[in-house]
Amino acid sequence: MKKRWIFWWIGNIFWIIIFVVGASIIWLRKVDGAGVTQTPELKLVALIVLLIGFILPIIIQVIWLIVNLIISSNK
Repeated sequence: MKKRWIFWWIGNIFWIIIFVVGASIIWLRKVDGAGVTQTPELKLVALIVLLIGFILPIIIQVIWLIVNLIISSNK
């Protein structure tokens, strides 16, 4: 494997771990930082906000994947 593919996989694993940890914290907490008791609806809203925050890294990873595929196919 080329270095760029290894770094791409490391980047993906990093973002997946960060997302899973954040989603777990949101879903398992009973009360948020403001002292509001978390209902399933509020947890879902918080997860959607977390997902929106991860859209930019996902776009960057997809662009990086496309670049890696183009470079690999030219060799």
